[in-house]
Amino acid sequence: MASSRTVVVAGAGIGGLTAALTLARAGFRVALLEAAERLEETGAGVQISPNASRILIKLGLGERLAPQAVIPDEFKVMSARSGRLLARAPLGAAIGERYGAPYWVMHRGDLQTALIEAVAETPDIALALGTRVEDFAQHDQGVTVAALRGGRAIEERGIALIAADGLWSTLRQRLGHRTRPQFAGRTAWRALVPAQAVPLEFSAPAVNLWLGHDAHLVHYPVKGSDLINVVAILRDRWNEPGWNAPGLGAEVLARFPASGWQASARALLGAAKHWQKWALHDFAPLGRWGRGPATLLGDAAHPMLPYLAQGAAMAIEDAAVLADCLAGVPGDPATALRTYEDLRRPRTRRTQRAARCNGTVYHLGGAAAWLRSLALMAMGERLISRYGWLYDWKR
Repeated sequence: MASSRTVVVAGAGIGGLTAALTLARAGFRVALLEAAERLEETGAGVQISPNASRILIKLGLGERLAPQAVIPDEFKVMSARSGRLLARAPLGAAIGERYGAPYWVMHRGDLQTALIEAVAETPDIALALGTRVEDFAQHDQGVTVAALRGGRAIEERGIALIAADGLWSTLRQRLGHRTRPQFAGRTAWRALVPAQAVPLEFSAPAVNLWLGHDAHLVHYPVKGSDLINVVAILRDRWNEPGWNAPGLGAEVLARFPASGWQASARALLGAAKHWQKWALHDFAPLGRWGRGPATLLGDAAHPMLPYLAQGAAMAIEDAAVLADCLAGVPGDPATALRTYEDLRRPRTRRTQRAARCNGTVYHLGGAAAWLRSLALMAMGERLISRYGWLYDWKR
């Protein structure tokens, strides 16, 4: 692949795949390098708010995603102990009319499949699986990327390098960042439950949030409402190798006891047969992301704790802004990438802060939790409007 218009993207997760598509749309060729031999979804559900769905729709993915996506009618917050409804806010048509794009919930695999299919149909994108990027060198013509494929060293040249290689990014370290992700003291337990295995109420098109002491539960339908995505997050330790591992349903129920959790919430947890648990990690915002014609994107630059459901959305936004900046000054990738970073850092920092704040608020106990519940009940339908700055974003 010729290097004069080629951008090398390391990592074919949601951010890397979206970056490849936005860059190709902007007139670049893309060498998309992915360490995995096969692209398989991780996790289960994903929330795609209007700030990200409008980008996917502009990329032509709306028709691919619509049959599997669910548009929730509302967002509900409940007390874990009593089951009392604390707040209810409209989503669905109200969000679409207000922000000009839908709020989707879907299986992460469906989103990834749609992106992969679009990449495969785009002649200017060359996806290389089983190709692990190890290092890169900058020079007058751009960058030369060193990678391993099948145990053999290869090189890829381009005018720029985009490191979309995730939370544990190798290239972030090569760019001089020594900060390592730190365990946040919480784990996320994820499962998918067949809709027919639980009462009909769980299939209703809604995003449900249960708040308990040092733990919370989120669930919503995916796969056209055939499955219920369940995420249980709690204060925890981590003694496993790596950062994810299989989990046991009995352990989940023990951590969400009947003394603190309403029966229907525990029934949903008990209906899950297969759990996977993740250690949640975080690190402070970086003062800079890249240098020269190389930069970071998505979790490699700004890992998002899940309390605002914006990890995928921020990576999708990154991809759109990145392509616009490179297209604006294609002859000077280094300047284009600094512009991209300057545009993205304030917004991703604010989103990281908001997610961390939600994590604290969600897990309050005692008098603080009582005051939080009063505030939520007073806020009511205005709950979602607090995030207008997030959902109304347009590039």
